Amino acid sequence: MTTTVAAYAAPAAKAPLERTTIERREVGEFDVLIDIKYAGICHSDIHQAREGWGEAIFPMVPGHEIAGVVEAIGSGVTKFAVGDKVGVGCMVDSCRECANCRAGLEQYCLKGNVGTYNAIGKDGEPTYGGYAEKIVVDEAFTVRIPDGIALDEAAPLLCAGITTYSPLKHWNAGPGKKVAVVGLGGLGHMGVKLAHALGAEVTVLSQSLRKREDGLKLGADHYYATSDEATFKELAGTFDLILSTVSAPLNLDAYLSLLKTDGAFVNVGAPEEPVALNLFSVIGGRKTLAGSGIGGIQETQEMLDFCAEHGLGAEIELIRADQINEAYERVLASDVRYRFVIDTATI
Repeated sequence: MTTTVAAYAAPAAKAPLERTTIERREVGEFDVLIDIKYAGICHSDIHQAREGWGEAIFPMVPGHEIAGVVEAIGSGVTKFAVGDKVGVGCMVDSCRECANCRAGLEQYCLKGNVGTYNAIGKDGEPTYGGYAEKIVVDEAFTVRIPDGIALDEAAPLLCAGITTYSPLKHWNAGPGKKVAVVGLGGLGHMGVKLAHALGAEVTVLSQSLRKREDGLKLGADHYYATSDEATFKELAGTFDLILSTVSAPLNLDAYLSLLKTDGAFVNVGAPEEPVALNLFSVIGGRKTLAGSGIGGIQETQEMLDFCAEHGLGAEIELIRADQINEAYERVLASDVRYRFVIDTATI
């Protein structure tokens, strides 16, 4: 039997989100029913609710930073028990059969993973995200939130945490490596925390020095303003890895000049507009221009365990559900330090 739950949805592209009800599927053999406690607001939610990344499915219930408690389990569930603290990130299924899925890279499923929202599930029905009271998810796409992380601070880790952790690990951020994080927002502040915890020397590259004190408290060793042309001269050839977390188009040639030979510039922010590039910026110095998505389920669990071990959680501003539309505007104005999290008890 399906369950009717309250949620906040965008009824159409660019329309304000409003309270409504949705149907959650019956708990299947391998499903967990999660009582959602907190849901983070990601810039991706805004891109999709406003069709910035292309045509979308409406009504849309955004939210792929979900933290809650298991309320019920299917008869075949072995990973979780009622009462466990769990999380759900950006995907709720994949083909599970392709080479990438078998390698634990479900985020790069060759047939396309199933997004937590704005997607069509294997049952042919639209998926609805975490701005809701409850959600039903296959246990294979559910992760355990360790006791060392508060649930509200854990929610953003399901996207902002894994989106920065995965490339930092892949490109070997650690002792002896110089890592720059472009932007100190929802993604960037977690990039700084994680890169520091991994042992790298961390620099923040931000438009201004407005958040310098915050950046240093979060673990940055250095902080530079990219609006100052001297920054690019002073830091030329400095970094092993640059992680760009911003969703605005950048002057890639300028940023690539900051890399050492064999350095990598990795995009995790996704601008809506195309960006230009002079290929000599990568040819000279054998540099890499790359992108990275989220992480697989196993790596997401690894990230959560790492955060618990190092006492890391997101810096959050807790809001009521009726503040979602205001929060969207504040995200666009960079007026949040550093992640809005919805208290779903207020839905």
